[in-house]
Amino acid sequence: MSFLYRGALAVPALALAALLAAGSASASPCTPGGSTEPGTLSPEIPASLDAVITEIRRASPDIRAAGLEARALSAEADQAGRPLNPSLSVELENFSGNGALSGFDRTESTFAVEQTFRLGNQRALSERAARARAALGTAECGVILREAEREAALAYADLVAAIETAALATEAAELATTLAETVAKRVDAGAAAPPELARARADAASLRAEAAFAAGEVETRAYALASLWGEAEPTFGLPTAFEIAPSLAAGETGSHPRLAAAEAAVQAREAELARARAEAIPDVTLSGGFRRFEETGDSAFVVGVSVPLPIFDRGRDAARATGLRGEAAVVSARAVDARLRAEQLAATASVRASNSRLSILTDEALPEAEAAYAAALQGYAIGRFDLTTTLQARAVLIETRRAVIAARREARVADLILRSLIGAAPFDGDNQ
Repeated sequence: MSFLYRGALAVPALALAALLAAGSASASPCTPGGSTEPGTLSPEIPASLDAVITEIRRASPDIRAAGLEARALSAEADQAGRPLNPSLSVELENFSGNGALSGFDRTESTFAVEQTFRLGNQRALSERAARARAALGTAECGVILREAEREAALAYADLVAAIETAALATEAAELATTLAETVAKRVDAGAAAPPELARARADAASLRAEAAFAAGEVETRAYALASLWGEAEPTFGLPTAFEIAPSLAAGETGSHPRLAAAEAAVQAREAELARARAEAIPDVTLSGGFRRFEETGDSAFVVGVSVPLPIFDRGRDAARATGLRGEAAVVSARAVDARLRAEQLAATASVRASNSRLSILTDEALPEAEAAYAAALQGYAIGRFDLTTTLQARAVLIETRRAVIAARREARVADLILRSLIGAAPFDGDNQ
C-alpha cells in the first residue's frame, strides 16, 4: 500500500489549488466568514470523532485567535489600498514684528492644499503585498487548524484507549473475584490451604484498586480533551466505540496546509519584492492654493512641486533584503515539500507495522492466552493445577489483552497521523 504525496514544487497546479482551498473554503474558521458549523456534543450522547473535530473547529481558542489575525491582515490589506489623504495648510507671514510689520497690515496669508502621489504603481503594489500577507495569514491559520484537529483526534484515541483499559481492569477484577470464590470452595472442602485464599483475595483487591485507578484515568483523559476547545469540564458523553471513515485507498493523495502556507510565503515575498522596488521611485507632492496680501488687498495663486532627491537612500538595500528573504522562502517551501513526503512515507510504514502487530495479537496471542487461562482455571477447580499456575495464566491473559488495547491504540494513532498528512477524513472539513 502506498500513498503518493504530490508537492507544491513538483506539481504547481496542486499547490495552487491547495492554496485557494485554504483561502476560500466557506466553512473554514480561518476565512472572514468564520466557521458556521453548530456544536454537536451533548452529555447525553456519546462523543464521536467527527463531533470532536467539529467542536475544535468551532470553539478552539487557538483557531479563533488565528482566524481573527487572518481577518486583521485582510483589513490591513484594505487599508493598504487606500490613497493618501491630502493636506491643508494655512501660513501667515510678516505679522507682529517690528516697525512697519508690527501689526497685521502687511500680513501675507497663504492657503494651500498638498497631495502626495505615489509613482511606480506603489499603491497597487502595496495592496497586492498586503493581500499576499493576508493569504499567508489564512494559510498559517489553516496549519494551526490542522494541528489542532490532529491533537484532538489523538486525544480522542487516548480517551477511547483509556475507556477500553478501564473495562479490561474491571473485567480482570471480576476474574480475580471469581478465582477467589473458587479458592474459597476448595479451602472449605479441605482441598487447598487457607493461605491460598488469602493470596487470592489479596490479588483480587489489588486488581480492584487498578480498576479504580483506570476509571480515574478515563476522567483525566476526558478533561484533557475538553480543554482543547476551551471547556473546563467535559460536555459530552463518553464514547462507546472508535468510529472512523473507511480505510484509505491505495494511492490516495491529498494536501496539507503546511504546503499551502509555504507556497503563500513564496508569493508574499514576491509581492513584497515588487513593492520594495517600486518604493525606490520617489513620491511627488503637488501643492496649490492662493496668497492674500493685506497691505494691498491683492491675492494670487501659488503652486509647488516637491520631489525627494535619491542621493543617499535609493531603496536598493531594502529591495535586496526582500529578495534574499524571497529566496529563503523558496528554500523553505522545498524543505516543507520534502519533509511532508518523508512524514507521509514514515506514517504509511507505521500504519502497516501497527496493523500487523495488532493482527498477530488478536488472531494468535489472545486466543491462546484465553484458552490457557480457561484450562488453568478448570484444572485448578478439579485439583490438577496449583494456584500459582492459575494466577500466572490469568496474568498472561490480562497482559495480552492490555497489549491488544495498546496495539489497537497505536494502529488508530498511526492511521490518524497519516490521514492528517494527506487531508483525508476526518481532516477534510477545511477543504470541502
